[in-house]
Amino acid sequence: MSDKKQDVSKLSFEQALEQLERIVTDLERGDVPLEASIAKYEEGEVLKKHCASLLQAAENKVEKIRVGADGTAKGSEPLGD
Repeated sequence: MSDKKQDVSKLSFEQALEQLERIVTDLERGDVPLEASIAKYEEGEVLKKHCASLLQAAENKVEKIRVGADGTAKGSEPLGD
């Protein structure tokens, strides 16, 4: 599993989401044996955590526009400040 975690950490958000969607599709079909389903579920959890981490990092980079008293944009500041 640690090899998969290392591989997952190198994936872009889009790549990880695509793999996660494939896993969900496989599991929803219902024709995957139990042991394989468990392994796919565990892999999906790793992918989900990776996607969540990438989304959080992106959110931290988002900036909001500061608006002056006259209603015009005066620059930006980090989100949450």
